[in-house]
Parts: sequence; structure tokens; C-alpha cells
Amino acid sequence: MVGFDASDDAAVYKISADTAMIQTVDFFPPMVDDPRDFGRVAASNALSDVYAMGGSPRLAMNLLCFPSCLPLDVVGEILSGGAEKVREAGAVIAGGHSIEDREPKYGLCVTGFAHPSAILTNGGAGEGDLLVLTKPLGSGVLTTAAKAGLLDEGANRAMVELMAQLNKTACETMLPLKPTACTDVTGFGLLGHVEEMARGAGLTARLIASAVPTAAGALELAREGIIPAGAYRNRDYLAGKAFVDGGVPLDLADLLYDPQTAGGLVIAIPEARSRELLRRLAGAGVVAAVIGQMVRREEFNVTVGV
Repeated sequence: MVGFDASDDAAVYKISADTAMIQTVDFFPPMVDDPRDFGRVAASNALSDVYAMGGSPRLAMNLLCFPSCLPLDVVGEILSGGAEKVREAGAVIAGGHSIEDREPKYGLCVTGFAHPSAILTNGGAGEGDLLVLTKPLGSGVLTTAAKAGLLDEGANRAMVELMAQLNKTACETMLPLKPTACTDVTGFGLLGHVEEMARGAGLTARLIASAVPTAAGALELAREGIIPAGAYRNRDYLAGKAFVDGGVPLDLADLLYDPQTAGGLVIAIPEARSRELLRRLAGAGVVAAVIGQMVRREEFNVTVGV
């Protein structure tokens, strides 16, 4: 049903008339110091692709790389953190694979399921649909600052919990309201992933920068030049595809390109159902905001106004 050709979040294989299997894999090196937190965040990030497709994770396999000098109790904490999030998702870990490597890396191969008619792709939005973001931006800037020792304990904990928060509640809340498309915000940043949505739909995503929620402290750090290298790569890649109005403050513009770890969902939904979606998300404890709208195709796939 869904393959590699559309830059979607996961592969989807139709098993029967009422069951589709969703398959995804994701792993990376540590972005936080605490090994258990690393496992939690990496698992949250890997599980997110299933939620972005409108599915429920059911099975996960550990992917682990670690040097022989790494104490086994540290490895155990990484795996324990991952298992915590898999349990929270309602899935089970059924094994995995580990290899020796110079740098620790961890993640999951995740299998989920959904009804074939409920599968969401990143390219199904219609003209006039509103775009709803379910997590604030800034995890790339914040993790860069944390590595440089620029975050206090409270800010660091808030950053970790933001990334470790599953997109499970957001997914379960949106599905009854029949969104038309969905993706999650990860390494290509908000603009990169919204550009994929617009391109897939043959439309232009018109975003309002001032409506985009940002994580506490992220704007101030961006203003000080604490920008990850991935943000510059995203900006270069989107040249000619995305246009950001010159009136958008530079610090906010930087966050639009900021690569996210376990970022929120971007949900496309008809305007008539958007207010109810926001109401239900708020009631479920998900801080969400309308950040833009899909419009008829223009010169750029994404435009960002003030």
C-alpha cells in the first residue's frame, strides 16, 4: 500500500481486507547523557512513525550498537528505557540484534497495524485543510545546547520529557475525526516534513511563523547562535522549495529548519473539523496549534509568513 517512492514515514503492507501491517525502523547515537533517557527517547522516536501512519504499534525489535568498553549496566539502562516506552505504547519487545561498534547507538524496528482504510500518508491533504502541530519545536537546538553544558537541570529534564512523550495520545485523538494526512517532525525539521506533505498533495503549505509553538528556551538559544549543523543542511536542501518571508525573525526561522528528535505530528484536517480536533487534543493533555493551511499550488511547496 505504501512504499519508498513517496518519502512516507513507514512502509504499509495489506494483509487482508481489514488488516494492514506498518513497518518502520529508526536508531541513532545518544543525544542525551543519561542512558535510560537515551533509551526512552530513541524508542519514542522509532514508535512515532507508526502513529504518523495512523496505526498502533504491537511489536518491536531492539537495535543496539555498543563498544566493548561500555559497562553492561549502562547497556541495561538503555534497553530498560526503551522497554518502558514500548510498554507504554501497548507493544512488546520480542528480541533484537546487537553488534560491537565504536559509538553507542540504539533504536527499534517497529511493527504496527491499522485498518487499510485508516492508513494515513503524508500526501493526502486537500486544498483548504488546516495543519495542526502537536509538539513545540526546538529539540535540535536544545540538545545542542545540552551537549555544550548550557542547560540547567530543569531545562534539561523538560527537554528529555518533551522528546520522550509518545505521539500515541495525539494519534488516538485525531483518528475519529478523519484527518486527511499526517507526518511526524524529525530530522528534516518542520519545513522539510511539511514540504513533503505539500509535494505529495500537489499543493502549497502556507505557514504562519508566529503560530508555531516553540519549546521553552529554544528561541533564546537560537538567538545566541546555538544551531545544530542539521538545520543548515535542511535550509540548503529546501532552497527553491520553501520560502520564508524576510519579516520572520531569524531565531524563529532557524527553528523551522531545526532537526527534531521524536517531534510532534503534523495533522492535515478539513477546517470544519479542526476546532473539534484542537478541543479534544487539549482535553487529552496535548498542546497543539494550527500552524498553517494547504492552498492551491504556488511557486514554492511551502511559504512562511510572519
